[in-house]
Amino acid sequence: MPTLILVRHGRSTANTEGLLAGWTPGVALDERGATQAAALPGRLAELPLSEVVASPLQRCQETIRPLLEARPGLTAHTDERIGECHYGDWSGRKLAELSGEPLMEVVQAHPSAAAFPGGESMRAMQTRAAEAVREWNARVERDHGADAVYLMCSHGDVIKSLVADALGLHLDLFQRISVEPCSITAIRYTRLRPFLVRLGDTGDFASLAPHEEPPAGDAPVGGGAGAP
Repeated sequence: MPTLILVRHGRSTANTEGLLAGWTPGVALDERGATQAAALPGRLAELPLSEVVASPLQRCQETIRPLLEARPGLTAHTDERIGECHYGDWSGRKLAELSGEPLMEVVQAHPSAAAFPGGESMRAMQTRAAEAVREWNARVERDHGADAVYLMCSHGDVIKSLVADALGLHLDLFQRISVEPCSITAIRYTRLRPFLVRLGDTGDFASLAPHEEPPAGDAPVGGGAGAP
């Protein structure tokens, strides 16, 4: 079965403003995010990508644009099932403000029970994304062969949930996974089991250096802004 390259979108204006974007329209890449996207073709130069599938949200479409310009023969598709979690009434709000909501404790400790007011549950998000991957795996294998490599550009929580699915982890453990903006995660699917062969690879280790303020124990909902 194919190898899936999961790319989180580059850093967005919502990331730098500390907002939970969700499906809010008009959330674009910031200057650093655009630079990250421009570097993506070079980082993936050795991979014979057969297809590109992206979330319909602007920040993902902007992330894959340089790659598509560098490979004009590459077919691109949009799939809403790998779009961001529908955060409902939380969308567009400050993460610092949301940290005091009782639901945030559920999101952190028991995400399989978390459902956003006016939005969807995290469990539903994982289910739709995993179904999309399975369908695309079958389609890519049918059209390009079992050794094909294809790319999906999606969002932090979606990618974390797909990694948990591949590793056979309960969704309640997915907050232990971290994927920074424009990071690359690779999952090789086989008949018996998936293999996680890369996780959150940015090629930049600056985010591992000590910070002036110690990192928070909570996982950033939506994925966080990455290295400063």
